[in-house]
Amino acid sequence: MSIEIGKEAIGFSLKNQDGVEISLKDLKGKWVVLYFYPKDNTPGCTVEACDFTAALPDFKELDAVVLGISPDSTKSHQNFIEKQNITFTLLSDEDKEVAKAYDVWKLKKNYGKEYLGIERSTFLIDPKGIVTKIWRKVNVKGHVDEVKAALAKG
Repeated sequence: MSIEIGKEAIGFSLKNQDGVEISLKDLKGKWVVLYFYPKDNTPGCTVEACDFTAALPDFKELDAVVLGISPDSTKSHQNFIEKQNITFTLLSDEDKEVAKAYDVWKLKKNYGKEYLGIERSTFLIDPKGIVTKIWRKVNVKGHVDEVKAALAKG
């Protein structure tokens, strides 16, 4: 099964920063901003999380839930949330099953080294569970505003 615009989002259940299991199916009826990021407490990921936190009132007004997913542990997420005052849910995908299902677990290159990691990506899912927009290889600067604009259009 692949993730495509106009198709149903791939279901999942993952533990949040508090060890509570969150399932995508439980969020039907709301818009879901599902974003994948490489690693807690790294520069780009911190900026992105802080940008989403700053814009959270706007997302709530648009009846949207923001969920961040990375392969970090729930304990790492707790630390990241406390350190950066993040006010939305972070989900732990330590076995990378959800990242693989959403096709964001990719071969990457950095300074000539190849490794597997998260390709920063965001998926906008409508209240019926349908993917309406996909951003891949996200550039952090201005991304949250792009997501808000897409959400405002419905």
